[in-house]
Amino acid sequence: MADVTLRKVVKKYDDVLAVRGIDLDIADHEFVVLVGPSGCGKSTTLRMIAGLEDITDGDIMIGGDIVNDVPPKDRDIAMVFQNYALYPHMTVAENMSFGLRLKRYPKAEIKTRIDEAARMLDIVELVDRKPKQLSGGQRQRVAMGRAIVRNPKVFLFDEPLSNLDAKLRVQMRIEIKKVHQKVRTTTVYVTHDQVEAMTLADRVVVMNHGRIEQIGTPNELYHKPATKFVASFIGSPAMNFIPCRLEESGGKLHVRITDRLAFPLPPARAARYQSVSRTDRLLLGLRPEHITEASAHPEPGVENFDTVLDVTEPMGMETLIYFALEGAQICGRVNPNAGAVDGGPLRLAVDLNNMHLLNEGTGAVI
Repeated sequence: MADVTLRKVVKKYDDVLAVRGIDLDIADHEFVVLVGPSGCGKSTTLRMIAGLEDITDGDIMIGGDIVNDVPPKDRDIAMVFQNYALYPHMTVAENMSFGLRLKRYPKAEIKTRIDEAARMLDIVELVDRKPKQLSGGQRQRVAMGRAIVRNPKVFLFDEPLSNLDAKLRVQMRIEIKKVHQKVRTTTVYVTHDQVEAMTLADRVVVMNHGRIEQIGTPNELYHKPATKFVASFIGSPAMNFIPCRLEESGGKLHVRITDRLAFPLPPARAARYQSVSRTDRLLLGLRPEHITEASAHPEPGVENFDTVLDVTEPMGMETLIYFALEGAQICGRVNPNAGAVDGGPLRLAVDLNNMHLLNEGTGAVI
């Protein structure tokens, strides 16, 4: 078993709490991504799992064994760093085999492991080159190969793609996913890029100010965020938040945005929000894809309204539109042929079947 468990783990630097008593269970073979803004504690958490940082309090277990005081070299983990950490005077094969040679593995087994990893990562023709002869993507593959040949209990990735250009990041995300599908080693991956988190992870751990905000599958975090922070961090462009309040009108529950603009809630949503106080300060959360061009025959729960656009961003397959409501800048997605122009009027539709209602004070999704 190579499950990883964190129990009430705390990391304190003098008077600064970097990690605030987090609990996390990572199953054997699972690919878990820690994501969050800079300073949220994700890299510190990874380094504590690796043994590169001492924990202030709590327990870390790998394969059921507490490893708080176990040196990094004895934890049976392999780490891939942001800066590759390759030895410039060694060939690719020598870099990949370095850890095995230190542990005095037989030469035949070392060669077998290197050949297998090189084939897996498509770097067979590079094994005799030195790092300075490689591109950034090739160096990253070598760093991954060095981890793979060790056949560890756990892979740890510390923002491995942040030094690559956008196109290469996409390619390397695919490579990392392919490798995990083949090797199925328990993997903990740290990134600040929510796209990496969504595309790679079995489960995503969203961190903020040293705490875990929410844990879930990419779909759960996207469609069922628990807090405003998660709702805004996951998704690009981010979720829109519009000040609103609930009111009864004509026997139906409405969400009122302005004096002239209010939408009746679909029955399922109305039932869900019936107990919410009519005096509470609320935010209406809508993803950009749920604000689109109006249809002559809208589906149930979809309401049309008119607005004047501020800015448009043609993206090819879609156009992003921006306009203002109650002082909030709103982003929507429309068809390129919807007639959206900078400063022009447009009739839009809002899909309330996919709305979120948040408490403005606490940031909690209701």
